[in-house]
Amino acid sequence: MSAYNKTLLTDLYQLTMMQGYFKSNSKEEVVFDMFYRRNPSGNGYAITCGLQQVIEYIKGLSFSYDDVEYLRSLGIFGEDFLDYLAGFHFTGSIYAIPEGTVVFPHEPLLKVVAPIMEAQLIETAILNIINHQSLIATKASRVCYAAGDGVMEFGLRRAQGPDAGVYGARAAVIGGCIGTSNVLTGAMFGVPILGTHAHSWVMSFPDQYTAFKTYADMYPNACILLVDTYDTLKSGVPDAIRVFKEMREAGIKSKRYGIRLDSGDLAYLSKKARKMLDEAGFPDAIISASSDLDEYLIDSLMTQGAKITSWGVGTNLITSADCPAFGGVYKLAAVKGEGDEEFKAKIKISENPAKVTNPGNKKIIRIYDKETGKIRADLICLDYEKYNENDDLKIFDPIDTWKKIKLEGGTYTLRELLVPIFRNGICVYESPTTMQIKEYCAQQLNTLWDESRRLVNPQKVYVDLSKPLYDLKQALLHEGTEE
Repeated sequence: MSAYNKTLLTDLYQLTMMQGYFKSNSKEEVVFDMFYRRNPSGNGYAITCGLQQVIEYIKGLSFSYDDVEYLRSLGIFGEDFLDYLAGFHFTGSIYAIPEGTVVFPHEPLLKVVAPIMEAQLIETAILNIINHQSLIATKASRVCYAAGDGVMEFGLRRAQGPDAGVYGARAAVIGGCIGTSNVLTGAMFGVPILGTHAHSWVMSFPDQYTAFKTYADMYPNACILLVDTYDTLKSGVPDAIRVFKEMREAGIKSKRYGIRLDSGDLAYLSKKARKMLDEAGFPDAIISASSDLDEYLIDSLMTQGAKITSWGVGTNLITSADCPAFGGVYKLAAVKGEGDEEFKAKIKISENPAKVTNPGNKKIIRIYDKETGKIRADLICLDYEKYNENDDLKIFDPIDTWKKIKLEGGTYTLRELLVPIFRNGICVYESPTTMQIKEYCAQQLNTLWDESRRLVNPQKVYVDLSKPLYDLKQALLHEGTEE
C-alpha cells in the first residue's frame, strides 16, 4: 500500500479554528482527552488499538508545498497563516494506554497536552485511527472468545477500502485471531497469513478429485480442501479422504491438513464429516468453517456440538457488522493560559448525563485483586494524586454514590495506564511488534472476570472517579448551572 501524507486527513473546521487561534495570537496550552462512552456490541469491555499508526501520523505531520497550495486555492486562509502551516510541526506531548489493553467507557485512551492549534489539528486523524482499530480488535476478541481458538480473519474483500482491510486485519490479530488471509498485512506487520482455495479452483478441473490431488501435491503441509462445491458428504469429503490416504501411503506427513465447509448446516455437516474422517483414520484432520460467521453463530454452533476446529470469519468481523462505529470522542479537559502555572479544568455540560465530561488533567489507575490478578475497578483521578498499595482505598460509583467499597491495604495492586508517547514533540515510546501486542492482549483479557466476558449482558467493570476529581466535577457543574 503506497504511503501518503496524512496531514490533510482532518476536518475543515480544525483548520478554520486553527486560523482563528492564530489570528488572535492564542498561546494557550490545553489538555484534550480521547475516550468513548459505550462499549461496542453490548460488550463488557473494549480493546484499545491503533497507537502505532497514531505515532506514524504524528511523526509525519507537516504541510507540504502541495498541501499549502491546495489550502491557498480555497480562498479562506490568510497568507500569514499559510506561512505558519508551511513550517508546522508537532511540539506537544501525548500519553496513551498501550495497544491491546482492556479498556472501559469514559477513561482517556489517549491524552494530548499541547498548544491549542496543534491539539486541534490532530483530533480528526486520531479519532479516525483509534476508533476503527479499537472497534475491530474488540469485535475480534468477542469472536475468538466464542470460538475458543483457531479464528482466521478472512475479510479483506468485504472491508471498506484498502486501509480498513489492512489495519482492520492487524487489529483482528491483536484481538485474538491466529492469522489473516491479507497478504499485505502479513508483509507489513509480520503476522501469519493463512488460506485455502476457492470453489473456482475445484470448478476449473475436470473433476473434484483431480483438483484436490493437484492442490495436495503443491501444498502438502497446508492442505485444507474446500469440500462443498458439489456435494459435501457424497463427494467432497470422500474425495478429500482419498487424497489424504494417498498422501499417507506416499509417506507424506502433513503439518496442517483437513477440510473446509463454506455452506449448508455447519453443525450437521461437521459432525458427519468428523465421523467420516475418524473412521478413515484421520482424527487429527482439521475441520474449518466459514460462511458469514459471527460470535453468535459460532456460539450457537458450539452449543449444538459442531466439530469445527478452525473458523474463517470475514464480513461480520472486518466491518463489525452489528456495531459499525466505535463512538470515540475528543474533548477539551483543561486550559493553561500564557503565564499561568497550572491548568484550569474545563467541563462540557449536557442535558444528557452521559455527555458530561470529566474535567482536568487526569490519569487512570487500574486496581487489581492481588490474589487473582483480576480487575477490581478503574479509578480516574487528577494527575497529581498519589496512592499507596499498602493503604486502605475507598472507591465509590460516581453516579450512584451510595455504592461504596473499601479495599484493605495489601489486598490489591495498582497500575497507571497512561504512558508517555511524545514529550515536547519527540517520540519517547518504542512500539512493540504486532505479535507482541497480540500476546499482551491475551494476557490483558485474562485479567477480566468471566462474567465480564460473556457475549450477552456482561457484568459491568466499574470506572470510578477519585474523590478530588468527583468534587471538582461537582463544583464545575454547580458553577455552570447556576442561574
